[in-house]
Amino acid sequence: MYKAQYLWLVGFVLILGSATERSTPKISFTALVSLKTTPATRLVTTSKTSSGGSLPMVINTWNFVDANLLAWRILNVTQGGLRQTRNAVVEGCTKCEKQQCDRTVGFGGSPDELGETTLDAMIMDGSSMDVGAVAGLRGIKDAIRVARHVLEHTKHTMLVGDAASQFAQAMGYRSESLVTPESKAMWQEWTAENCQPNFWRNVYPDPSVSCGPYKPKPTPLTRWKEDRARTEYAIGHNNHDTIGMIAIDVENNIHAGTSSNGASHKIPGRVGDSPIPGAGAYADNEVGAAVATGDGDIMMRFLPTLLAVEAMRAGKKPTEAAEVGIRRIAKHYKDFSGAVIAVDRLGQYGAACYGMKEFPFVVSNPSKTDIMTRQETVKCITNKEIVNIVLL
Repeated sequence: MYKAQYLWLVGFVLILGSATERSTPKISFTALVSLKTTPATRLVTTSKTSSGGSLPMVINTWNFVDANLLAWRILNVTQGGLRQTRNAVVEGCTKCEKQQCDRTVGFGGSPDELGETTLDAMIMDGSSMDVGAVAGLRGIKDAIRVARHVLEHTKHTMLVGDAASQFAQAMGYRSESLVTPESKAMWQEWTAENCQPNFWRNVYPDPSVSCGPYKPKPTPLTRWKEDRARTEYAIGHNNHDTIGMIAIDVENNIHAGTSSNGASHKIPGRVGDSPIPGAGAYADNEVGAAVATGDGDIMMRFLPTLLAVEAMRAGKKPTEAAEVGIRRIAKHYKDFSGAVIAVDRLGQYGAACYGMKEFPFVVSNPSKTDIMTRQETVKCITNKEIVNIVLL
């Protein structure tokens, strides 16, 4: 009798298990690969972007779709993107460097006052908190790949200038000019217009009508009336574009990276926010990641991506977290322009911007629809909305 009851119970459990398995089908890796090989894109416009989590995922600044698609394909080389987040971010940003995205990423864009293009890039591992970065990189096209070598083959965080270029050559990269006929023409046109606009102030001769060379004003510092306004130098989609990219796998491993050739006609030696951890990008597996783009000279003073991650750690949702740094900057610099994307460890994402009408970005994840790669747009915070700082 007991044996019969036991056999009946075992049979019931097996039937129940079979029914449960049939009622919750899983997407196979093969199906995921077949979907990603012919990715579709669409434009979605929202006033504030906030998405439910879905992993793995890749998200990046601006409408740099090709970079996102490549990163998404690389991420899905392994099921769930495991051990591929670093490769995805580095190669996705490299795609933009090679395409010279908007002439503000990679070689042949944003010439400095001497007509030279220099590159900034970084990659951050949210598991180890290790960072590799290069700044003012000269004569080497593969900026973020060199940054990866800094992360993987040195105990340093950042290498700069000519020494960074020497390091890159030691790692096997070829030195070549980053100047192109287009960037040379940009520089020649700028010099023909008396070097306008530029980034000088409190110097003579008057930088608003002259190319220099400049010298400091002899007036005591305490008596200077500094003009902090930057409206004469429009910062936005055609000047200060950085590709910032985040990749997360199904086990919540995160990498974030950036690449940029900086501000057009910058003073030689200038480094922006892109290669600075906490400014251009920040990642922490325990919380999430953030990337930024815009007026790097101002944004790096506030570490907006670190602020965004710490805001998520304190319980804010990604959109609110992205707004923290943006609102704080805008309180002090009404004329600044920039954006932040924030993503939590579960893949929920949001964005905030200021100084533009809207900010576009691209995201790929296992969407509920068959469109895995999407272009989305967030409307920017206006000056009238900057009333109080969003507190952590």
